[in-house]
Amino acid sequence: MGGKQHEDEAYGKPAKYDPSFRGPIKNRSCTDIICCVLFLLFILGYIVVGIVAWVYGDPRQVLYPRNSTGAYCGVGANKDKPYLLYFNIFSCVLATNIIMVAENGLQCPTPQVCVSSCPEVAWTVGVNQFSQNVGEVFYTANRSFCLPGVPWDMPVIQSLQQELCPSFLLPSTPALGRCLPLVNSTPPELPGISNNTSISQGISGLLDSLNARDISVKIFEDFAQSWYWILVGLGVALVLSLLFILLLRLVAGPLVLVLILGVLGVLAYGIYHCWEEYRVLRDKGASIVQLGITTNLSAYRNVQETWLVALIVLAVLEGILLLMLIFLRQRIRIAIALLKEASKAVGQMMSTMFYPLVTFVLLLICIVYWAMTALYLATSGQPQYVLWAPNASLPSCEKVQMNTSCDPMAQPVNSSCPGLMCVFQSYSSTGLVQRSLFNLQIYGVLGLFWTLNWVLALGQCVLAGAFASFYWAFHKPRDIPTFPLISAFIRTLRYHTGSLAFGSLILTLVQIARVVLEYIDNKLRGAQNPVARCIMCCFKCCLWCLEKFIKFLNRNAYIMIAIYGKNFCVSAKNAFMLLMRNIVRVVVLDKVTDLLLFFGKLLVVGGVGVLSFFFFTGRIQGLGTNFESPSLNYYWLPIMVSILGAYVIANGFFSVFGMCVDTLFLCFLEDLERNDGSLDRPYYMPKALLKILGKKNEALPGDKKRKK
Repeated sequence: MGGKQHEDEAYGKPAKYDPSFRGPIKNRSCTDIICCVLFLLFILGYIVVGIVAWVYGDPRQVLYPRNSTGAYCGVGANKDKPYLLYFNIFSCVLATNIIMVAENGLQCPTPQVCVSSCPEVAWTVGVNQFSQNVGEVFYTANRSFCLPGVPWDMPVIQSLQQELCPSFLLPSTPALGRCLPLVNSTPPELPGISNNTSISQGISGLLDSLNARDISVKIFEDFAQSWYWILVGLGVALVLSLLFILLLRLVAGPLVLVLILGVLGVLAYGIYHCWEEYRVLRDKGASIVQLGITTNLSAYRNVQETWLVALIVLAVLEGILLLMLIFLRQRIRIAIALLKEASKAVGQMMSTMFYPLVTFVLLLICIVYWAMTALYLATSGQPQYVLWAPNASLPSCEKVQMNTSCDPMAQPVNSSCPGLMCVFQSYSSTGLVQRSLFNLQIYGVLGLFWTLNWVLALGQCVLAGAFASFYWAFHKPRDIPTFPLISAFIRTLRYHTGSLAFGSLILTLVQIARVVLEYIDNKLRGAQNPVARCIMCCFKCCLWCLEKFIKFLNRNAYIMIAIYGKNFCVSAKNAFMLLMRNIVRVVVLDKVTDLLLFFGKLLVVGGVGVLSFFFFTGRIQGLGTNFESPSLNYYWLPIMVSILGAYVIANGFFSVFGMCVDTLFLCFLEDLERNDGSLDRPYYMPKALLKILGKKNEALPGDKKRKK
C-alpha cells in the first residue's frame, strides 16, 4: 500500500473536490502575458516585413516576361504586347539545361521581343531575301517581330547577323506569357541544321517537353467536364463522415469488437501462411547456412529461418493481443463508452463539426501571406544585365569584356562581335533590404511555422472548451450553454492567446530544427560517410519523437487551459500528471480510438474512391442521360481528386471527433478524482460509465435532487 501511495504521489496528488467548480471556469484572467506580448510584437514585425517586401519588391519580374531591353511585356509601353517571343527558343535547351533556365526566370541567351500575338504559321528567311531590307521582308508582311528601333532600310542579312530580327518563326501558342511552339509543329529547315545533328535532337527534345502543356490543357478540360460530379463525391464523403460519427453511439461496441477480431484474424492468417512457407522450405532443406550473407534481401524469402522468425513474431503479437483482451476488457469497455458519449456530444453541438472550415481559412491566410511576402522579398532587387555572346572565343570578341554590366536599352548593335547582347543575369544584392534578404526570409519562415501552429492550437483549445462544457453539464442538455463553440472561441482569444503562443513556439522551434537537419542531411548525402549518416539519422529520429511528444503534451495542455484557465506550464504539468496516474487507460483509449478512426477514414475514402471509379469509368449503367459519366481524357484525374478531397473531409471531421474523445477522457479522469457519487459530490459521467465502473450516484445526472 505504501509503495502504491508513493507511486501515485510521484505523479502528483489527485484533484480535490471544489464545490464551486461547474465546468469551464468563466471568471478567469489572462495567462502567459509575456508570451502574448512577444507573439503580438512578432506578428507586428511580420507585418513590417510584409510592408517592406511590398515596397521594395516587384512581383512583375515573376508574373510578366521581360524582353531583351528590360521592359515588361503587357505593361506600360508594351501594354498591347503581352507575349514574349524568343528569336531562337532552341538556344534555351542547347546553351544550358531546363533547370538553369527556370532558375533564371525563363531567360534564354537569345534576343527576346514583346509581341501582340504569337506566330501562327511556320516561316524561314529565304536566301533570296538576304539582299532585301527589313521593311520589305518583315514590316510589310505583317511580321512585327524585330527588336524595337530596327530601321526600315536595314539589309536583312545585317539584321540577322546582329540578331535584330528572327531568322525563322514557328507556329506558337502563349504559355506563361511566352510564345512556345506547338506540340505538332515541324522543326524548320535552317542552314547548318540537319536531322542528324545534336541541334536537331535538342529541337525534338524541346518539342517533346512541351507535351506537358498539352497535358495541362487536357487536365483543364477534364476538370471543366467533371467538376460538379467531383463535388457530388465530396458531398457523399461529408455525409458518410457525419453519419459514421453520429451512429457510433449505436454501433461503437460491435464495431470495435469486429475490428479487434479482424486484427486477430489477420494475425492468425499470417501465422498460418508463415507456417506453410516454413514447412515447404524445411522439407526442401533450404537453410540460411547454404545462402550465407548477401545484400540481395529478396533471397532471404527462400530460406526457412526467415519464415520461422516471422511466425514467432506474429505468434507473440497474437498472444499479447489476446492477453490484453482478457485483462484489459474493462478498460476497453470504458473506451467504447467514451466513444459513444463523444458521439452524443457531437450530435448536441453540430457546429463543432464545421469548425475545421474556420481553421482551414486561417491556415490559408497564413500560407498566402507568407508566399506573397517571400515572392516580394525575392524580387526586391534591381535586375542586373551583363554582356554575353554565343561564341565569346572568336577573335573578334576577344576585346569585349564579357559578364560586365551593361544597359539593355542601349544594345551593342555596332559591335564587331557577332551575337553580342546585353542579357539578364540576376537581381542586385545592394541596399539594406537586399543585404538582409536571407534574414528576412528566415523571419518569414519562422512566422509561417509559428502562425500555423498557433492557428491549430486555437482550434484545439476552442473545441476542448466546447466539449468540456458538454461533459460538465449536470443536466444534459439543459445545462449546456446556448452557444458553447462561440463562447469557447471568444474566451480563448481573450484570455489565452499567450498560452497558445507559448505552446506553438516550442513546437515551432523543434520543427525548425528538423528542417535544418533535413537540409544538412541533404548536403551530406554526397559525402557517403556512414558514420555521419548514422549520427544524422539518430538526431532526426530523436527530433521526430520529440515533436510527437510535444504535440501530444500541447494537445492535453490546451484541454486543461480550456477548462481551468491556467497558464501553459501549469496546465501541461497537470495534464501530464493526470495522464500518468491513468497510463493504462490512456494507452487503451488511444489505440481503440486510433483503430476506430482509421476504419472510419478507410470506409469514407474507400467508399468514395470505389464509387468514383465505377462512375467515371462508365461501369454504372441505367442511370439515365442526366447521370451519364462525362467523356474524359484521363478518367483517373477526377477519381484521384475525389479520393484526396474525401480524405481531407474525413480527416477534418474525425479530428474534431478525436478532440472530443480526448477532452471527455480528461474530464472523466478529473471526475473520478474530484467526486465520489454522494449527494454533495455526484459524478458527472453518464450512466453507462457508472455501470461499467460499478459506481452509482445518489443524484444521477438528470435528477432534480442534486443539492444546490
